[in-house]
Amino acid sequence: MEEKDNKENGEYIGEIKGGLRPSMKLIVMGIVDKKAKSIEVTLSTKPQEEETEGDVGLQLKVNFRDKAVQRNARLDGKWGSSENTLSFFPFAPGESFKMEIVCEHQQFRILVDGQPLCGFTHRLSQLASLTALRVFGDLQLTKVA
Repeated sequence: MEEKDNKENGEYIGEIKGGLRPSMKLIVMGIVDKKAKSIEVTLSTKPQEEETEGDVGLQLKVNFRDKAVQRNARLDGKWGSSENTLSFFPFAPGESFKMEIVCEHQQFRILVDGQPLCGFTHRLSQLASLTALRVFGDLQLTKVA
């Protein structure tokens, strides 16, 4: 994972060398801001601004007001239906967290602080095309690996 940092606005864009493959694990560690509204983690085909159409294999949107973690994917410029089911909401303002995104054959498995949070079935068949990890929102990143 190559670090490309511009931490001042709480955004991180990193390159996933060679793209994602089953059994790969991405780790995002950080501290949630005290007045956090949202955090977003996106795995996409290329580092991009919102305007350009790249495929998104997984977008995780953590919404603090609703205590929700929304998952979705964008293929050919179209967002699919989002998934919201959660067993618990692991994020707390001012607290640190460790999120693991495990790429499996059928799905992404998301764990927070070692606890399974949710899964997201792959909608994009070309996992290797997912070469960009973007993290932004109301948090201070401490580690991305």
